[in-house]
Amino acid sequence: MSLRDFAAHLGVSERMISKWEASGADITPRPINQAALDTALGRCDPDTKARFANLTGFSENGTEGDRHVEPIGSSQVRHPSDGSLMVKVDGGVFLSGPSNKPVWLPAFYIDVYPVTNAEYGRFLAATGHEPPQHWKGGQPANQLADHPVVFVTWKDAAAYADWAGKSLPSSEQWEKAARGTRGAVYPWGDQPTPAKCNVRENGVGETTLVDCYQSGASPYGVYDLCGNVWEWCSTESRPGRHELKGGSWTTPFERAVPSSFNDAAETMCDDDTGFRCAVPAESLEVETDA
Repeated sequence: MSLRDFAAHLGVSERMISKWEASGADITPRPINQAALDTALGRCDPDTKARFANLTGFSENGTEGDRHVEPIGSSQVRHPSDGSLMVKVDGGVFLSGPSNKPVWLPAFYIDVYPVTNAEYGRFLAATGHEPPQHWKGGQPANQLADHPVVFVTWKDAAAYADWAGKSLPSSEQWEKAARGTRGAVYPWGDQPTPAKCNVRENGVGETTLVDCYQSGASPYGVYDLCGNVWEWCSTESRPGRHELKGGSWTTPFERAVPSSFNDAAETMCDDDTGFRCAVPAESLEVETDA
């Protein structure tokens, strides 16, 4: 909100908001104004509450050091099958697509990073699945071990997910992990910043390490949800075609917006297309508890 909008939201003057900002921690609002602030915070989405807790060291109810709001992105686990780092995305409503349609999703876990060449190599060794066409001797170049695997069809990606006891994320799961519950335009917020991701404008000309763009991570701490590689989703757009999300190193920044639609034939195989996996929250929590 702008200062004017926030003042109107609380029912105070713009001058009062400026006074609070200038005084910082030394200000003590009148009880009626504090109540308005508490009510406004109480109605905020989980992303905003988590940022409040992180930035101030206070909980939602204003108690110092008593953080009742668990920061989103803090529930990370290692998947017991492929060892990948996954993060929990809580169930709830998020804003989906270019029209920001409210959509409810149950809780799920999603890979923090795209599946790398090293991880895909372990899958090949265990299953005898055919390696990507550019691997020499059935192995990726050493320097590419922690880059996302590419030259994988949808069926290749689905086979890996099945082997790992996971699935490809639906396009809605993928988009929620990227945009958070607020429906931010980009994983990092609403500001168009090509430097936060591997897209055509940056001139990198190839894939990058999956943890390269730390400032471009989503509210859940998920990397590469804008740029680096297009990612296969489980959502079928029409028979034989599946949705792709996120753009790639070959993609113009304007097309890498997480809410954008793209799809391809499931047999499509290119140097800018990879994937990551997801699982329902209950299935992974049962496995890890056991």
